[in-house]
Amino acid sequence: MELWFTEKQTESFGITAKVKETLVREQTRYQDLAIFETEQFGRMLTLDGMVMTTVRDEFVYHEMVAHPALFTHPNPRRVLVVGGGDGGVIRETLKHPEVEKAVLVDIDGKVIEYSKKYLPEIAGWLDDPRVEVIVGDGYMHIHEHKNEFDVVMVDSTEPVGPAVQLFERGFYAAIYDALKEDGLFVAQTDNPWFKADLIRNVQRDVREIFPITRLYWANIPTYPSGLWTFTMGSKKYDPLAVELRPLPNLNTRYYTPELHKACFVLPRFVEDLCAGRA
Repeated sequence: MELWFTEKQTESFGITAKVKETLVREQTRYQDLAIFETEQFGRMLTLDGMVMTTVRDEFVYHEMVAHPALFTHPNPRRVLVVGGGDGGVIRETLKHPEVEKAVLVDIDGKVIEYSKKYLPEIAGWLDDPRVEVIVGDGYMHIHEHKNEFDVVMVDSTEPVGPAVQLFERGFYAAIYDALKEDGLFVAQTDNPWFKADLIRNVQRDVREIFPITRLYWANIPTYPSGLWTFTMGSKKYDPLAVELRPLPNLNTRYYTPELHKACFVLPRFVEDLCAGRA
């Protein structure tokens, strides 16, 4: 008998993967957590039936959350990651020698625990001495820390359950206050095929708070539609004005200096979303 996992991405569309083995399945305090061994993408972490990461394509998402922001800011010494309990964004963040302290706040400690056990190639940097791991509410953490971080990265699930408030205007305003005077943030903002309203609303809200607001994208095959977007809000530094420089020892598989600017070039229909024309 064959076993398949299917993520229902809309009411009439889904993505499916053949499963070799279910490694863990648990209803945590916050969500349904599962890790599968799949034939096509290796180990796969899902939360509430949605694919969070796989060992085959995780590098795209984690590199594209971390590096555009960390290369835009000239001296990112203190970094906060909200969510991201699998540790992938932390791994990429620590590749930047300027980073002195990286704080990870994830509401579900089970994500951290099982990622360390089953996804060590992703979570293996959470024990680095530069990292502080906090099991707690990232929304509240942001509100309780003012003028503290150079870069904030929001590695959230889709806007359901405890992550809904991470897509609200008040959260972006609190991020602005948590950043230093020249700080910036980045958040994953889903896909334009199925979540056009979300992208349109986030762009509007962030633009009302941050003087520089940019949308960029990457191809992630296990995420809905494969076309995934990220929104950057910056107080001072424009990612399009960054001087390209070599990446010695960065060991990236997706991000490159040339891609840094290219990823901000949007398809016309996505441009229209950002401008409120669609």
